[in-house]
Amino acid sequence: MGKKTPKSPQRSIAKSPGPGPAVAPSSSSVSKKSKSKKKKPSSPYAESPLHDLLHTFERAPDQWAARYILILTAIILRGVVGLGSFSGESQAPINGDFEAQRHWMELTIHLPIDQWYFYDLPYWGLDYPPLTAFHSFICGKIGSFINPKWFALDASRGLESSGLKTFMRHTSLISELFVYFPALLGFIAFVGKKLNLSRIDQIVISGIIMCQPSLILIDHGHFQFNSVMLGLFLFSFTDLCKGNYLLASVWFVCCITFKQMGLYYAPFIFSFLLSVCFTNINETKGTGKGTVISVLKSLSFRRLFSIGITVILTFITILAPFIYFASTRDVQSTLLQILIRVFPFQRGIFEDKVASFWCTTNLIIKYRTLFTQDQLAKLSLLVTLISILPPCTMIFYKNLFSRTFSNQKSSANKYLALIYGFAATSWGFYLFSFQVHEKTVLVPLLPSTLLYLTADAEAASICQWINNFAVYSMWPLLQRDGLTLQYIITLALSNFLIGSKAILPKNIIWKIIIVLSYIAAFSIHAIEIFVPPLSKYPDLWVILNTTVSFGCFGIFWLWLLYKMYQL
Repeated sequence: MGKKTPKSPQRSIAKSPGPGPAVAPSSSSVSKKSKSKKKKPSSPYAESPLHDLLHTFERAPDQWAARYILILTAIILRGVVGLGSFSGESQAPINGDFEAQRHWMELTIHLPIDQWYFYDLPYWGLDYPPLTAFHSFICGKIGSFINPKWFALDASRGLESSGLKTFMRHTSLISELFVYFPALLGFIAFVGKKLNLSRIDQIVISGIIMCQPSLILIDHGHFQFNSVMLGLFLFSFTDLCKGNYLLASVWFVCCITFKQMGLYYAPFIFSFLLSVCFTNINETKGTGKGTVISVLKSLSFRRLFSIGITVILTFITILAPFIYFASTRDVQSTLLQILIRVFPFQRGIFEDKVASFWCTTNLIIKYRTLFTQDQLAKLSLLVTLISILPPCTMIFYKNLFSRTFSNQKSSANKYLALIYGFAATSWGFYLFSFQVHEKTVLVPLLPSTLLYLTADAEAASICQWINNFAVYSMWPLLQRDGLTLQYIITLALSNFLIGSKAILPKNIIWKIIIVLSYIAAFSIHAIEIFVPPLSKYPDLWVILNTTVSFGCFGIFWLWLLYKMYQL
């Protein structure tokens, strides 16, 4: 037999497009290509000064140190702002929010509980829900133990001693430290992981939000306790994302019974909780699987009943002291008075110049002349319902019919939809509802600020833009409070920490909007400095401020609806 020629080892030969020998690709070039495909896009925060400061703690064993650095920095920043003046300082006899908070501590520790919402209403009568009253009671007891003169009934009115100021500043700081900080860090840790954010990005975003100027200036400059309400909302939001719907309901009831502005989130959370009582169309089983009828039949009455009972029991628990200790008045009149004080419709559609639809368009349409108070309340309710209908409808529909929202799919869309939805709903309330204050912008601003978690350069730039205009919209209030220096420093620091070329919008339309709005804001500030108020139009500069701010807020609200629709 003849010898067989041995077969040469097979090689993968690349085809040459032209004449000449075929060339096999090197293994190194193949590996480079595969690596380039797997490479994740760089974070928009990678070039920010805050990232430069904290990246040395990127190793897992060192990450705890970065968090402590952030918390200590946030505490110092709040303490420095607190050294300035506060709302109504040296403006007797009524003063401002500082005196209101102090007075509530005074009356809650001295009067029976059924008199809290009736006592001397013209002088800062208690007009926040029961959890604020209980919080005031605890702070007042601690303060009166340190110095009883700070909260002596009636005799302490208008007191502004340095010791009292220090104590009051500490109550706001400690409240935020125990409620808002852990809620924020917990939310970012959970949702950040679901959105595949690196740990260092989560820490950087935590720092950006902790240094948000709006909340710092209002709670630690002007003086309030908004961080407690926002922290309770974040606890609720986190449990919503985790699927702990009963606990989320408890947290949310606590949120709205601390400050009624938490109701800005209520329609959206109601729509979401109602939607989770149904089964997604992609998960339905049995006859008629995958139809609308099968989805409607999947309603879990057990879950719906459990959530409803949880909400009712939480309300009853919070109101129980007013029911149990009602001595001089019947329970019904006490609860009715709480409701009347918490929702003061008699004050009008707006009290001061604010960046809302009604205040802005009042320049052209004199609502108070054309409509009665009752008609304005109904009109604003109708417009508000129209504004919040899109996000509430979208979350309900997506939870029932979108494949990416089913339990079979692990998608980030669900978490993003919740952030966009809460932001859009609360902005709808802020822009169109009855009786809005400048400070109320903090409510829609929180979920808007959470958009930093998208780690998208365009979203981050828009988020920073709206943060800047939220502070800008409160400039007239902060100026009255003597917080000009704090306004400039916190705003500059916030933009410095996140500032980098990566945080810029690619879209030309957004570039034009952002640039023009900043030019308008700086121009109005410059005019205020060099041109005194006109005697005929003393509020002209304030109106220009609120008009520009409303325009920015309105555009941002529409963008939120568009982004939520795209998911």
